Amino acid sequence: MFHWTLLAAVVISFYTTKTMGAPFLFPIEVHAQAGYLIIGLLVFRFIWGLVGSTYARFSTFLYGPKTTAQYTKALITRRAPRYASHNPLGGWMVILLLASLAFQAVSGLFLSDDIFFQAPLYGLFGPALGDVLPRLHSWNSDLLLILIGIHLAGLIWHALQGEHLVSAMLTGVKRFSSAPADEQPATYPAPKRYAMGALLVAAGVSGWLWFY
Repeated sequence: MFHWTLLAAVVISFYTTKTMGAPFLFPIEVHAQAGYLIIGLLVFRFIWGLVGSTYARFSTFLYGPKTTAQYTKALITRRAPRYASHNPLGGWMVILLLASLAFQAVSGLFLSDDIFFQAPLYGLFGPALGDVLPRLHSWNSDLLLILIGIHLAGLIWHALQGEHLVSAMLTGVKRFSSAPADEQPATYPAPKRYAMGALLVAAGVSGWLWFY
């Protein structure tokens, strides 16, 4: 749900800025609302990365440079082991995507179109950021498109090697004929109160921005 809702919000964000925004009556407001939703989703994912289920935690799928380089070499030569969570290369791609999305969404909170719309935090730090942030916001949107393209290329490369990650993204389940490379001695779901807590915090942040 996180992945596909995030994708939908990102598509709406790009659509409302790269086109005239039809059929939306006020595309800049829809763009901003998509950004608020993205911020809420990111808040949830960062919390879930700390207290969530085993394979969702950052500590499970972030590896050092040596392991990541070895995996990259194995992937290129089509001998890469399979992981229940993100593989070493994919884990760092996740972090880059989340960081780029976070900067894009948060920087948007300080912007204005100088006509109809002012974001919730516009003017908070005075005019000093008025010229810098819009440029960074625009440049990072291009970087984000590049990262998404690399992400899609990675999915295709894995599919060519018989590892169909899209089905796992749809069902939340991966199946293995042998133990995955990151098999944990014990796996467990996060307590339901953690999930509810993360959702409430995320909804609170997103809702505050939406109705600010």
